[in-house]
Amino acid sequence: MTPAVALRLGRVSNLPTVWTNALAGIALAGVSPWHWATLPAAAGLSLTYVGGMYLNDAFDRGIDARERPDRPIPAGQADPNTVFVLGFGMLLGGAALLLLAACAFDVPAEWSVLASLALGGAVLAYNWHHKGNPLGPLWMGTCRLLAYCAAGLAAAASLPPALLAGALVSLCYLIGLTYAAKQEMAGRVERFWPLAFLAVPLAYGALQVREPAGIAGLAGLALLIGLALRFLLRRRPGDIPRAVVWLIAGIAVLDAMFLAIAGWPGAAPVAFACFAATLLLQRWVRGT
Repeated sequence: MTPAVALRLGRVSNLPTVWTNALAGIALAGVSPWHWATLPAAAGLSLTYVGGMYLNDAFDRGIDARERPDRPIPAGQADPNTVFVLGFGMLLGGAALLLLAACAFDVPAEWSVLASLALGGAVLAYNWHHKGNPLGPLWMGTCRLLAYCAAGLAAAASLPPALLAGALVSLCYLIGLTYAAKQEMAGRVERFWPLAFLAVPLAYGALQVREPAGIAGLAGLALLIGLALRFLLRRRPGDIPRAVVWLIAGIAVLDAMFLAIAGWPGAAPVAFACFAATLLLQRWVRGT
């Protein structure tokens, strides 16, 4: 396996959105996202994400051989057994780093362990049975929801209402995003009602934002969702992948809004930078 193949398997271009999940989860838990322990928390979520992407290709190798033969495993660029081992290893490594973060934040480790196990279990459940599963978008959204919770429980001993609300809002956003992504192979959007979930973050932001950074996040998110919907409705070749790329990068903009709502507007520019980094990295490594 070459380094380029390893990066492609892990969809590493999407990692900046995982880093902002860590920042937002910790901030929504009522803890400073500038604490040095945010680094191992973000690294733990990153390993979990990349490990999940490896397992996604390993579990989907049969379907990819028919529908996406250019993916690394059916193309003969990666051995499925190696990908399985690396994927499970990264899930364990991610849990260990989240535990390290909990120790550094000086919070009870058992909650962090439970959150990590729940996140890993959701990742496995999604990868094991998501093709043709109408609940696939819900499972994917649950993985991101648990990422916020895992970051929050690495920094605090409980899940405050602000964190639970943010995690549920992100769940709705990911349901809409994942549904759009699942239409990529068909080349068209069959039903549009699941995309209505994308409106939930906008409604939440309209009720919560009070200052410039939050307003910027809300406005940016509205612009991104509007642009993605335009691509999805236009139905020209390549429009669905374009919409998905913008929506994936939009996770970081959603987190910028969360950071402002949590009282850390100074961290919002970091999230906006991660949005730009995601779009830039997508030029070299596809995120889908």
